[in-house]
Amino acid sequence: MILKYLKYLFQSGNEHSIHSPFVFEFYMNVIKDQTPFYAFNQIEKLRAELLATREKIEVLDLGAGMKQGSGSRHSIKKIAQSSSVNAKFGQLLFRMVNFSEIETILEIGTSLGVSTAYMASPDKKAKMITMEGSPEKVRIAQKNFEQLDLPNIEVIEGSFDDQLPTVLKNYPKLDFVFIDGNHRKDPTIKYFDLIANNCHNDTIVVLDDIHWSDEMDDAWNQIIKRSDVTVSLDLFYFGIIFFKKELTKQNFTLRF
Repeated sequence: MILKYLKYLFQSGNEHSIHSPFVFEFYMNVIKDQTPFYAFNQIEKLRAELLATREKIEVLDLGAGMKQGSGSRHSIKKIAQSSSVNAKFGQLLFRMVNFSEIETILEIGTSLGVSTAYMASPDKKAKMITMEGSPEKVRIAQKNFEQLDLPNIEVIEGSFDDQLPTVLKNYPKLDFVFIDGNHRKDPTIKYFDLIANNCHNDTIVVLDDIHWSDEMDDAWNQIIKRSDVTVSLDLFYFGIIFFKKELTKQNFTLRF
């Protein structure tokens, strides 16, 4: 990871390397924006509470890439440390949702619900669907959503492979998608292929940990070569996909 990150730092550019007006606007007004939106303090206060709790829960991992282990009891503190999106990237998720006209959001991989809260907060009229395979994580996440007064969130519990086809049938038009549920090549590509059928010209898809392993490198490189993907942004930890047909196909590696 250190070598990959050093390579990213060497290759990444900033606003001066962007020649696409749309990407320039997105980079300056969304990625680099530092506006302290109202919801940030509430969500970070919740994170602090999660990091302070000593409660342990049974963790069921139906995918891969779970850094704190699977199949036994783990502290909520450790789960919050290892599986919850950090403040920098959580606030980027908020800004991306806030940037566009979003009605339906899909998240694959709820964990304790920190990233979910960031995406559900910009507009409580938007429908937020989040999927999680571990029942105890679902229980904690739902408590967190109640605490943050986010009634627009629907939690789907169960295996992604089992539940995703039904979710996509029920929600045929997706405006924003965050894939953070399985850090392996084949499942990541499979989920993206399924989700792409429900995406439209203005949909934004975000993939987490795109350089977490060689498998994820391969998955990212395969996805950005798709004919329906016009623009991709590599922020090292996040990969952002656009389907805008009016844009020239380009792949950007940008500093964040």
